[in-house]
Amino acid sequence: MSSDKESVLAVANGEQPVHDAKTIIKDPLVLEFLGLKRESSYYEKDLGGAIINNLQEFLLELGNGFAFIARQKRIHLEGDDFFVDLVCYNRLLQCFVLFEIKTGKLTHQDLGQLQMYVNYFDRIEKQPFENRTIGVLLCAEKNNAVVKFTLPEDNKNIVASKYQLYMPTEQQLIAAMEKEIERFQ
Repeated sequence: MSSDKESVLAVANGEQPVHDAKTIIKDPLVLEFLGLKRESSYYEKDLGGAIINNLQEFLLELGNGFAFIARQKRIHLEGDDFFVDLVCYNRLLQCFVLFEIKTGKLTHQDLGQLQMYVNYFDRIEKQPFENRTIGVLLCAEKNNAVVKFTLPEDNKNIVASKYQLYMPTEQQLIAAMEKEIERFQ
């Protein structure tokens, strides 16, 4: 499901190191297995709780090599506490993968928060033999321009990925396919 299957396979086979987190993180992630009702609105803690309750399915949706490390991992910085929603580790990539969950539209503040968490893990938690930490912002709505201009041009470790609670309808799939066909003509 990756946008760059060849690179993911090369990384998984040890032929190539990870250069860009976008190559391994699916966008969008389909979280239909959580069983959340379509009409309801959710808080971040509700979505995070549903993911923990369905952790095996969530890890399978992410792909190969993911292992769960922590939920609401506390980071204490000079009297202030911060909490990373989900911390995973990818055995194949040999790096931490941090997930920050947002039930609304992505903001530049969300990306800054995730960048701080990634910096902390790279500077404090990561061992010398491990690769750089990857941060994934899971959001209900994504604005690619906000992502582009918030993160540095050479960013390779922070990814914004839209999640969907349900598979699209047949009409939505047809519309998406037509849009993609138009893009390549």
